[in-house]
Amino acid sequence: MKTMKKMRTNPDELIIGLVSISDRASSGVYEDQGVPALRDWFTRALASPWQMQTRLIPDEQPQIEKTLIELVDEVGCDLVLTTGGTGPARRDVTPEATLVVGTKVMPGFGEQMRQISLRFVPTAILSRQVAVIRETADHAALIMNLPGQPKSIRETLEGLKDESGNQLIGGIFAAVPYCIDLIGGPYIETHETVCKAFRPKSAIRQK
Repeated sequence: MKTMKKMRTNPDELIIGLVSISDRASSGVYEDQGVPALRDWFTRALASPWQMQTRLIPDEQPQIEKTLIELVDEVGCDLVLTTGGTGPARRDVTPEATLVVGTKVMPGFGEQMRQISLRFVPTAILSRQVAVIRETADHAALIMNLPGQPKSIRETLEGLKDESGNQLIGGIFAAVPYCIDLIGGPYIETHETVCKAFRPKSAIRQK
């Protein structure tokens, strides 16, 4: 049965796909933390309207690929975020699946994620997160691999700040709204106290 594309309530509504990839969570051994952490973060961060689709699947590359394709091509997501499966273990195949379904690689996102995580643990260098654009004839979406732990998810998305709230290192989401602009998606606005979106002056919508 084919999945129907989601209808936007207005042209600026962002459709997000959240995919948690874990053998144990998907089999009920423990409760998934990735999707709830992402849902909570977007609730705090987005000033624009948004809706989400969630998936919880095992570390199986064919299923990961199928899920990412479904969320972009059939559901119509503008942004898809995965958590889990990005380490060096044999079962960690999320980056491989993501690269297969992508049409453009966006290496800067993975580079910045590792820079943020390296501020805390040297093992962050083992992380293999990637980001890609997937393009179809009439649609495009940004797909990004994120860490699996809620604290790491938040730090990766919004960056690090000092006690006074000054930005020490930028999070990756600051660049996402403009990226979505460039691939033809909705205009995303954020709550600046959580994450200030960056756009060139010429790309800022006049209110």
